[in-house]
Amino acid sequence: MSIINVTDADFQEKVLDSELPVLVDFWAEWCGPCRMLGPVLEEVAAEYEGKVTVAKVNVDDSPATAAQFGVTSIPLVVAFKDGQKVKESVGAKPKPALVEEFSDILG
Repeated sequence: MSIINVTDADFQEKVLDSELPVLVDFWAEWCGPCRMLGPVLEEVAAEYEGKVTVAKVNVDDSPATAAQFGVTSIPLVVAFKDGQKVKESVGAKPKPALVEEFSDILG
């Protein structure tokens, strides 16, 4: 499964109402570390397909959602489970570190 793009308009439906846990990458086009994290998240999305959904929210295009969750630094990966924010990680990280950080979500 590929990464889904989420906006202010469909965040509730695609993330908060999701039956699967969701890792949301808050990012922006101009953010270098965000671009470094992209391929890592694509690998996670493929490897954990069926266990977790990986979503991207462009903070420039969806400022209301970024503000709602207090996003001040990007990239910021936030884990949501059962409609609740359960964990977050700031900055670009290699895949092993990211997987370990979210191991309780990824299963």
